[in-house]
Amino acid sequence: MSRMDQQVVDWLLDSDPAIRWQVRRDLLDEPAARVAAERARVADEGWGRDILALQDANGYWGGDVYGDRRERDTVMWTLHVLLQFGIDPEASAVREAIARVRDHVTWPDGDAGVPFFETRYEECVTGGVLSYAAYFGLLDGAAGGGTDRRVARLLEQRRDDGGWNCDPPEQSPRSSFDSTLCVIEGLRAYQRATASTDAALADAVRTGEEYLLERKLFRRASTGEVANERYLGFAFPMYWFYDVLRALEYFRSSGGRPDARLQPALDLVRSQRGEDGRWPAGPQRPALRAYVLEAPEGRPSRWNTLRALRVLRWASNGEEPW
Repeated sequence: MSRMDQQVVDWLLDSDPAIRWQVRRDLLDEPAARVAAERARVADEGWGRDILALQDANGYWGGDVYGDRRERDTVMWTLHVLLQFGIDPEASAVREAIARVRDHVTWPDGDAGVPFFETRYEECVTGGVLSYAAYFGLLDGAAGGGTDRRVARLLEQRRDDGGWNCDPPEQSPRSSFDSTLCVIEGLRAYQRATASTDAALADAVRTGEEYLLERKLFRRASTGEVANERYLGFAFPMYWFYDVLRALEYFRSSGGRPDARLQPALDLVRSQRGEDGRWPAGPQRPALRAYVLEAPEGRPSRWNTLRALRVLRWASNGEEPW
């Protein structure tokens, strides 16, 4: 490791426990006990502690279930952030927080009164809730078995091209990158957590992955043009937004060797590395109210640097991506 590379690692470690423990696990291959000790700090220090402290007695953050308004937190996106932190779901403070969501949080509007983990909302929301339920151990505990029904609903909503779209078919007959990734993230999480061998579920995951792979993760199938310039910028937190790095993280977490069709996406990630060995922050997403999780756009980003380095390490068969 060069001096510059060591400086990047030191910079990553000079951060919140939510970043440090993932660096130790995914980039440094440190002993499991040391990684676990660092991870245990996420719920007790820094961002993780602050997020948990903001929850009210009824399980809500900011009094809202879903949304992207800057002036308040929401349950949906707070859980998204806690999952990205890799916070220990068995930590007592985390178990208590998730129990409050399970027991008290309900959806508004047309689904008024429906428990949070039984969402009947659009596909990308259902995919996200599945990911949270799998991570926080609520697949079997969701009231009324709602999670299984949500899987069945997602399988029914798959489009003919193998993906998903939150817009109704009469508005958009094709799938979208954003919705498809949110759904297969949830289905994969459910599949792993339940050790499911269901053929229909496996086929849905496969076709969703193929939808993205056939498009090299960011190009139109029809013309090969970039499908959306937004996909080329990497942002944290991601919420429902698609980008190439998020998609690569999905394929990395799914295991196995990289598909050859990922090469253009990997090249894109490499091209965005700065001369100092770090990746810049992307466009800012609506922030949680009490703290800042990401650097200003264009400034060096610990989150993007960590995520890019571990994707490239996976793509190089475990060799250092320096």
